[in-house]
Amino acid sequence: MAKGNVIKEPLVRVVKRDTRSTAKTYKFVLIRVAAVILALIVDALFIFFITGLNPISVYTTMFKGTFDFEYGSTLFTAKFLTTVRDMALLLGIAVALAPAFKMRFWNIGAEGQVLMGALATACVMQYGVKYVSGPVLMIIMFVMAVIAGAVWGILPAIFKAKWKTNETLFTLMMNYIAINIISFATNVWRGKKSTLGTINSISREGWFPKILNQDFTLGIIMVFALVVLVFIYLKYSKHGYEISVVGESENTAKYAGINIKKVIIRTMAISGAICGLCGFMVVAGKDHTVSTGSAGGYGFTAIIVAWMAKFNTFFMMLIAFLIAFLEHGASEIHSTYAVINDYAADIISAVILFFLIGCEFFINYRLVFRSGRKKEA
Repeated sequence: MAKGNVIKEPLVRVVKRDTRSTAKTYKFVLIRVAAVILALIVDALFIFFITGLNPISVYTTMFKGTFDFEYGSTLFTAKFLTTVRDMALLLGIAVALAPAFKMRFWNIGAEGQVLMGALATACVMQYGVKYVSGPVLMIIMFVMAVIAGAVWGILPAIFKAKWKTNETLFTLMMNYIAINIISFATNVWRGKKSTLGTINSISREGWFPKILNQDFTLGIIMVFALVVLVFIYLKYSKHGYEISVVGESENTAKYAGINIKKVIIRTMAISGAICGLCGFMVVAGKDHTVSTGSAGGYGFTAIIVAWMAKFNTFFMMLIAFLIAFLEHGASEIHSTYAVINDYAADIISAVILFFLIGCEFFINYRLVFRSGRKKEA
């Protein structure tokens, strides 16, 4: 009997992991921990050979940039609260992206949606204060910001649902439209002034009340409430189930009788509304003004947070804090060490993020090496 053809196995094969097993969760945690350790080793080599500094001293300085060990024993130091504030803004935008991303609608327009919410808030603060004040003014600011963000999210959703346009390009281009609308509005408001300035700086109308001696504490509380609400919405509500089905397969959704167009528009309305709410928090609790930089670039950074957390809002808290910590740590080492400029400080932070993002490959896939045995066809 003739022997069959011998099939030679490749040296290494990439096989997709079965990530549904909860028993394997600890392995994924270990992979992430290993990624962080490797990143710290690479950063240590960079710090030592390029700058000549002691890596341990540099890492300690990064921690001081967030926790302020030298200047107070309490956790609620000014630097720590500032880090939490920035984390909360980033987290809020990431939570807004979660429903859209889970539906596989790639909303790259969070930056513009935040800006439109901020603009609506600033308009009410600037002109509404002549007619209302106190809690009523705050409620109107809130409502208008949510509506503005929702409208900016619904527009690309309608085009996607009806005409199958590319949502990535559509939402991305709307960021630039929002930026130019902000530029136009602020130029009209300021007249001959060089800057718009702080709105209602004397009366503080439309400002968040101070909690723990910070203006943004109420915003932090609101974001943490959003984390819980959106998690429950996505995991346990009927709408959350429909989002999951549409994201997995539109054909399956049609077979199940789900109105796909309705789900797309509704989900993007929610995503945009939460982004608008973040714009409200920026103006009312952080900057007390509006500019083209009000979103701080967090609309793009939040994409990393939402994707790495697999759209789980509780995991987003950890990743958002890590990114805020790295940003503040990079700023601290830049101001402490003369030999470390902005670029070197950013490289140190970027290496850690690179390893964390890269380890996602090993979480989703595994390498299978050649067994040494030959297969017959």
